[in-house]
Amino acid sequence: MPTIVSEPRHRGWRLDRVLAEQFPDSSRVRLQELIRAGRVTLGGQIQMEPARRLRGGETIGVEFLERPARALRPAPMALKIAYEDEAIAVVDKPAGLVVHPGAGTAASGATLVEGLLAHFGSLPAGFAGGPPRPGIVHRLDRDTSGLLIVAKSDLAHQRLARQFQRREVEKYYLALVHRQMPRREGEITTPISRDTRRRTRMTTRRSGGREARTAYTVLEAIGARQGGLHSGYSLLRVRIFTGRTHQIRVHLSSIGHPIAGDRVYGAPAGPLGRLFLHAAELRFRHPLTGQPLELRSPMPSELEDYLEHLRRL
Repeated sequence: MPTIVSEPRHRGWRLDRVLAEQFPDSSRVRLQELIRAGRVTLGGQIQMEPARRLRGGETIGVEFLERPARALRPAPMALKIAYEDEAIAVVDKPAGLVVHPGAGTAASGATLVEGLLAHFGSLPAGFAGGPPRPGIVHRLDRDTSGLLIVAKSDLAHQRLARQFQRREVEKYYLALVHRQMPRREGEITTPISRDTRRRTRMTTRRSGGREARTAYTVLEAIGARQGGLHSGYSLLRVRIFTGRTHQIRVHLSSIGHPIAGDRVYGAPAGPLGRLFLHAAELRFRHPLTGQPLELRSPMPSELEDYLEHLRRL
């Protein structure tokens, strides 16, 4: 991890500005992404705010993200497209499909981005300074299924990104969690940070995390009558107001209700083979016309089957 020491003249400067000066080969946008991803330390502590003002004399460490293990290559695949016009497409992603290549992506495994390139021919490059993610404005975890917006032009990409930044896009998920929820509705607002011991995980247990807000409504309690709060499952409709990495997973786990199939965040091993997490609804404005769009994706058959299995037990 490269380390620098800020100078007295940097007093009052933003953290991202100092890094942009010290690492001229990296764009300021990319450095901001590294900060928000928890890959920059200030005085030995992770600092996730690009606008943090410096005093001068601080030790700053930067862990640069690896570039994707391979170049993007179009890969024909069956895509389920829920909506499409000249500016955007909304894809219904299956579980098990990685959205874009990155460090650790299997060399032989095609990603959604590569399927999109084969289908559409070309897509806008994405955020300047970041890794290549053509058309991608937001992401879903590999084992999460559901709706994903794809931009087909630079203008559409910019305007969609602005809607996400302003939190104008409404995103609703279906999630099955372990144990009965204590009340029908709730909200979790614990800040989220990157886990310093396991870098692929997020946590709510560290101070100084980023603001995060998750709301849920219980749709169904399954198998919980005899065992009370400590048994059974709860089927939830979840809305996220912020877009932190693993937000739903880490928030629900933090209150003792890990998502079924999510062994990373405390769920026991089971037969499901994926996360019971599905991006079921999207509401946003068309980036060119401004017209409201509302799209829904039905629960995948493997999740429906699993629910029926639990109901019969």
